[in-house]
Amino acid sequence: AFRTPWKPMGVGAFGFCVFVCGALAFWGLAARDPWIPLLDGANLLFHEAGHPLFGIFGEGPGLYGGTLMQLLVPLVAAGNFAWRRETAAVALALAWACQNLVNIARYVADAREQILPLVGGREHDWEGILLRWNALALDHEVSRALKGVAVAGLLAIGLWASYRFRADRS
Repeated sequence: AFRTPWKPMGVGAFGFCVFVCGALAFWGLAARDPWIPLLDGANLLFHEAGHPLFGIFGEGPGLYGGTLMQLLVPLVAAGNFAWRRETAAVALALAWACQNLVNIARYVADAREQILPLVGGREHDWEGILLRWNALALDHEVSRALKGVAVAGLLAIGLWASYRFRADRS
């Protein structure tokens, strides 16, 4: 399947992909509270489902499971679309994964303060994770790094979509 050429991306799909990547990068950098209700509500569902799913393998995997599932769902979608060679869908699924990184960065930054409301009154995942790493005092640095990776990823996706769009026209 990976020898199959990419399906051409139309002007509208290209414009939408670039808009979404740019808007999410701007939102992730500029917003004080980068919560996007519909999208992050769905992300939260995947996050919470990841705890019991990965928890089958033990307490540690269960702790990491929320964040893992939150990233795996869009990455699996991107892999599926890549298999089908659908440029715009790959770009949007990867943008979704990057947007999840911004959301995760927000959660990581809250590890010490614990101001964010938690679903079901559970313990704060990232406090537990950073304590395991002896890095709780680095919560803001880890958060900034995740946000940086997300924004760089969004810019890279936009560039890749631009490359594919131009390649389709050559």
